[in-house]
Amino acid sequence: MSLNRANIPVSLYVHFPWCERKCPYCDFNSHEIKGSIDEKEYIDLLLLDLQSDVEHFSETRSLQSIFMGGGTPSLFSAESINRLLDGIASIITLSPNVEVTLEANPGSSEAQKFLGFKQAGVNRISLGIQSFDDASLKAIGRIHNGSESRKAVECLQHAGFSNYNLDLMFGLPQQSIDQANADMQQALAFNPTHISCYQLTFEPNTLFYHQRPKRIDDDGLWTMQETLQQQLADAGYQQYEVSAYAHKNHTSKHNLNYWNYGDYYGIGAGAHSKVTTHDAQISRIWKRKNPRQYEQAAVNGFWGGQELVSRNDAVFEALLNGLRLKQGVSVTQVTERTGINPITELPKIDSLLQQELLCYANDTLYTSPKGFRYLDSVLEQLLPDS
Repeated sequence: MSLNRANIPVSLYVHFPWCERKCPYCDFNSHEIKGSIDEKEYIDLLLLDLQSDVEHFSETRSLQSIFMGGGTPSLFSAESINRLLDGIASIITLSPNVEVTLEANPGSSEAQKFLGFKQAGVNRISLGIQSFDDASLKAIGRIHNGSESRKAVECLQHAGFSNYNLDLMFGLPQQSIDQANADMQQALAFNPTHISCYQLTFEPNTLFYHQRPKRIDDDGLWTMQETLQQQLADAGYQQYEVSAYAHKNHTSKHNLNYWNYGDYYGIGAGAHSKVTTHDAQISRIWKRKNPRQYEQAAVNGFWGGQELVSRNDAVFEALLNGLRLKQGVSVTQVTERTGINPITELPKIDSLLQQELLCYANDTLYTSPKGFRYLDSVLEQLLPDS
C-alpha cells in the first residue's frame, strides 16, 4: 500500500538544549549554561535548519503545531521567541489554528516573560512544576521552590494564557501518598486545562540511575497513582494517554500527533524528525546533540543523520505510540501511515486479542483495562522479529 503523505499531519519540534542546572533524573539532551547564550546565533541556526529540512523534503503541508522544548526554552527572551516564530512562518505555512506550546520553568525571572511570550505568538504554556513541596523539589534537584511554582501559575494566568499544562511527578524521594495528594490538590486548585502526571523513573545515564534515592515501594507507588488518578477524574479531567489528563477539547495537539504516528520536523541540537517522503518512504532524521557540533553542522551542511524506516518497524512504532492512548488507534489510520494492516498482517495481534490484553471494535485497536495497566508487556510482545 502506498502512503499518502498529503493526509498525514505535520508538526514542528524546536529543541533548546540549555538549562540552569542539570536535574539528576533528566535524560534529555540538556547542558548546563556556562557563560551566556548567543540567542541570535541559535535562532539563526534553528531557522537555517528548518529551511534545509523544508527544501530537502519539498514540504508543502501546513504545520498543525509547534512545540518548543528542552532544556529550558523560557531562558530565551520573548524577543528571540518572537523572531523564531516569525521566521518559522516565513519558511513553512502555519495552520490557522496552529497550537504553539512553550515549555517553561517556574523561576521568577522566567515567569516575568509570560506576557512577552504570549505577544510573540505562544498560545500554550507547559510549566514544569513537578511538585509544590519544597523538600520534594530539593530532593529532585530543582532550583525553584513551591512559592515560585504558585507564583508562576498566577503569572501565566495574568498574562492571558487560558490553555496551559502543569507537569507533576510522583514517586519522589521520601514522598508520602499524602504529600503526593497535596501536590495534586494544589494543581487542581488552579484549574489548568491540562495536567501531565507521571512517575519519577530512573533512566540510564542519569545520576539517579546510579545513585538511586529511597522512595515508597512498588505497592505504594501503585496506590499513589490510583489516588492521583481518582482525584483527576473527580475534578473532571479525562485521561487520554498514559500520563496525560485534560479538560474537554484541551488535549495536546502536538503530543496527539506523535501518538497517532503523524509526521514531525525536529530542529535544534539533538532534535529528531519523522517524515513521510513524496515517494512513500518513512524517513527518520536526527541532528547533532552537542550545541557546538550543531553550530558547526550549519557550516559544513551536515546536520546529523538520516535513515529509512522499514514497514515492520513503522507499524511497531505506530502501535507503540497509538496504544498509549486510552481510546486506542484507528486500524485504517495505522494502515495508511505504515503500509501494513496490523489486524490482517500481524499474527501477534491475534495472540494479544485472545489473551484479552487488546480489544478490536469499530476499526479501533485498544488495550483492555488489564492491557493498559501492563502496557509495557503488551508492547514487548509486539516487537518485530529480528
